[in-house]
Amino acid sequence: MPRLAAFPKAFMQALCKDGSMSVSQWIALAAPLGIDGLEWYAGFLEMADDSNWPRFRAEVAATGMSIPMMCCSPDFTHPDPDFRAREIKKQLRWIDMTHALGGSFCRVLSGQRRPELSIHKGVALAADAISACLPYAADRGITLILENHYKDDFWEFPEFAQQMDVFCLLVDAIQHPNFGVNFDPSNTYLAGEDPLELLRRVSHRVVTMHASDRYLAEGTLEDLRREEGGATGYAKRLRHGEIGKGLNDYDAIFSELKRVGFNGWISIEDGVDGMDQLARSVAFLKNKIAQHWP
Repeated sequence: MPRLAAFPKAFMQALCKDGSMSVSQWIALAAPLGIDGLEWYAGFLEMADDSNWPRFRAEVAATGMSIPMMCCSPDFTHPDPDFRAREIKKQLRWIDMTHALGGSFCRVLSGQRRPELSIHKGVALAADAISACLPYAADRGITLILENHYKDDFWEFPEFAQQMDVFCLLVDAIQHPNFGVNFDPSNTYLAGEDPLELLRRVSHRVVTMHASDRYLAEGTLEDLRREEGGATGYAKRLRHGEIGKGLNDYDAIFSELKRVGFNGWISIEDGVDGMDQLARSVAFLKNKIAQHWP
């Protein structure tokens, strides 16, 4: 049966920018949710000090949870090989971080969709960089997970592999036992595409999932699809909401994942309107998991 983790979506500014929340405070907030784990973020301010890594692992373990997944954002599509080499070095450190925390999955991305970059070149650059990290990850028992992402908060351009066809090209270009997909159904809407179509194309490669939900704040899905790459829609049309009350069909998503034998971690990206909302999303997902994996 899949296990549930949570990501501090509502507290990223506090944990990563102004330091108004400590990691220990986030662990304490999440402990009563009754979940199995916490998805970590490499950019938590306190993670810059390596000596904190074993301490946080112990704090989470003391609550009965674990840290299965690491969220980070390498940019592997930059034209400068020295820049890409530095990004690979950062990814290797994030793999070490994941290993020290006891995790098994570390996110990778393609990189930014720079206007001058062709699809062929971008796929090649991203695949080469991810492949360069895979032996290091495999030696530490870590699986690198490629997410169908929208855009890192600190990037100028959206994700290179945001569009379904490009994402699938990149997934197909990397065949390694320590590589898989982190499926996020909400991000597919940001590309103006159908999450179930993407899932059917990559479900056999999905090893982890982000559970979130979006709702339309204005306009229609057709309006969203008319906007280039869905990028504008991220700001104007779509909002994070309580899971089970938005656009995603979790019965259809979980049916497909069950069909292909998925039994991995599902990390909740929710709670932007408070911990009560996150608790309701946990309850919804527990119920759906029990229905589909009885």
